[in-house]
Amino acid sequence: MNQKPDKDAPYKVSRKEIRALIDRYRVTDGKKFRLKDHDPGDTGGHQMSKGQAQDLLETGTATLAAHQEKLYAQDRWSMLCVFQAMDAAGKDGTIKHVMSGVNPQGVQVTSFKAPGPEDLDHDFLWRIWRALPERGRIGIFNRSHYEEVLVVRVHPKILDKQRLPTELVGKRIWKERLESIAAMEEYLARQGTVILKFFLHLSKDEQKKRFLARLDEPEKNWKFSASDLAERAYWDDYMTAYEETIAATATPEAPWFVVPADNKWFTRLVVVAAMNEALNRLDLAFPEVTNEQRAALAAARTKLESEH
Repeated sequence: MNQKPDKDAPYKVSRKEIRALIDRYRVTDGKKFRLKDHDPGDTGGHQMSKGQAQDLLETGTATLAAHQEKLYAQDRWSMLCVFQAMDAAGKDGTIKHVMSGVNPQGVQVTSFKAPGPEDLDHDFLWRIWRALPERGRIGIFNRSHYEEVLVVRVHPKILDKQRLPTELVGKRIWKERLESIAAMEEYLARQGTVILKFFLHLSKDEQKKRFLARLDEPEKNWKFSASDLAERAYWDDYMTAYEETIAATATPEAPWFVVPADNKWFTRLVVVAAMNEALNRLDLAFPEVTNEQRAALAAARTKLESEH
């Protein structure tokens, strides 16, 4: 599998290798999950040039576009892809590149920021329900309900703004929220929503490099925020929160993918491969035309052809 980059030769990966690669990062049972067992710089033994990676990505996005067209036409299933990561891990770029060839009509991207006044007047999952994809569509969550057990857990003072009854804010609140999230995802899966959750696993060293690049390159200055640097100080707290979150909510129906994020080309290939595998399992197909519909189509053709 350790192929050397040859810029002039297509990089070939078998279906068996792709499945093994996806399984390498898929977490469906959190009992033995440890974040330290996952290397942010891992590429599954694959080495390739940028051109080869781009070719593979284009093949993957073309396959995804074909799946999405059938998903939309069949109008039975929906897909929800959740993206969580530390700052500079490449969520925006991954979403942009993976979804580049998909018909926008069948996709909806929701970027969750800090909850506003209306959100805070409801339960923490309220705004999530409102953004779920309808049947036939792929929904992308750029950050999500998991912020409530990640950033809020790292900064518990945020809970004060949520105006919860004092007696409900105890030591079990994070466990209770994780249980609520898992129950919601189980319910959605039973209703025909395919759920994939991606944690883009970035190393602290690589984040430093990307922050410095944002400072050094004028065209990237706009990407840098002082708040990103402030959050970096809580790195260990976030890693603990991510580990416990993934361990508590990884299920066969709503798996987590701990995707190495130090190499952007590899991150994108894993994400598109996971999405294609999940959609392929649905055995999607265009709706069959009934005899009555065929007759109506034939009549329409006759009418059009008779026009002068």
